[in-house]
Amino acid sequence: MSDPGFRRRALLATLPAAFALSGCDTPLPRRERERPSAQGAPPGPVRQDGVVGPRQQHVLFVAYDLNPGTRGAPGRDAVRRLLARWSELLAGRPPGPTATVGIGPALPPRLGTGAPEGLRELPAFPGEHLDAGAGGGEIGVQICAQDPWACEALAGLLAGAGAGVLRPRWRQSGFLPPELPGPQGLFTPPRDGGTPRDPLGFKMGTANPSAAESERWVWLSGPGPYADGTFLVVRRIRLRVEEFGRLPVARQEQIVGRRKRGGEPLGGGSEYDDVDPEARTAEGGAVLPADAHVRLAHHRFDGGARMLRRGYSYENNPADRGLLFLAYLKDPALFVRVQGRLASGDALNSYAEHYGSALFYVLPGARPGRPLGSMVL
Repeated sequence: MSDPGFRRRALLATLPAAFALSGCDTPLPRRERERPSAQGAPPGPVRQDGVVGPRQQHVLFVAYDLNPGTRGAPGRDAVRRLLARWSELLAGRPPGPTATVGIGPALPPRLGTGAPEGLRELPAFPGEHLDAGAGGGEIGVQICAQDPWACEALAGLLAGAGAGVLRPRWRQSGFLPPELPGPQGLFTPPRDGGTPRDPLGFKMGTANPSAAESERWVWLSGPGPYADGTFLVVRRIRLRVEEFGRLPVARQEQIVGRRKRGGEPLGGGSEYDDVDPEARTAEGGAVLPADAHVRLAHHRFDGGARMLRRGYSYENNPADRGLLFLAYLKDPALFVRVQGRLASGDALNSYAEHYGSALFYVLPGARPGRPLGSMVL
């Protein structure tokens, strides 16, 4: 949908800035990203940053469609020139605000190019009320920084370069919320290395795969042009925060399946202990309710397959607060299976409304002589 402030933000393209081609994590120095092996063999994986690593405090996701009439071979050339320009603008900058670029399912057929298997529109799930103008998109850009104004400045830089090719479809900003209140009721930022919390006050991302597990479950590999990419699911979820917050904490924990303060499983242990979805009490009863969120989302029901979740809180107005859910995975079918279970039986459904949905293939990273998208489009 249109954004009346978009032109104003595009003017920020003239600002000097320290930008890097990456995402929400702190990028590696350029020499580390581009260093060839000592034997002169081709470099290893070249991936966009922002998929693994620590999150920055703020995110801005911007989805675009191509301008009308931009299609076929001329449209492909225009998009390739745009991505090459973005690669030039973003490459080699010092660490700071970052961007991760992906393409949506509608782009390859519009341009007459191939697409990775799995790049297709996500199905509708029971109970959803999706707004077509709040999801989808032919090109998606995830922008992250330590403050929201830096996100806007980088968005303006990219928008200025995309003039004449792209038109904005939707945008959503987000932030990492503070920790729970301390003894005096004061909110504090998450401790370094700590797990951020979702808008309901629970820790999010505790059960994310490790870096080694991400090699198996997040990144595409093997020969072909799609290696070093991944898929990104984006969901906009409006939450009834105040209504949920009025529940007793014990009931909140039964709905989620973890303790609110420390994030540990209901059966005991520490935050990073794996949840056993079939755990039993000494009396033989189930530790987790059958409709607990973490139980239905558990990877045991998917043969151990994992996704990397990077959620951000958002607050558009007092009546529209929730979660910008970002999930990276090598096979979108995993998300479809998990969301199918959640849509059918998650106790959180009474407090959540999924109204925006999108899927993007995150392009392999750029390198000298090979800008973004040059091997794919």
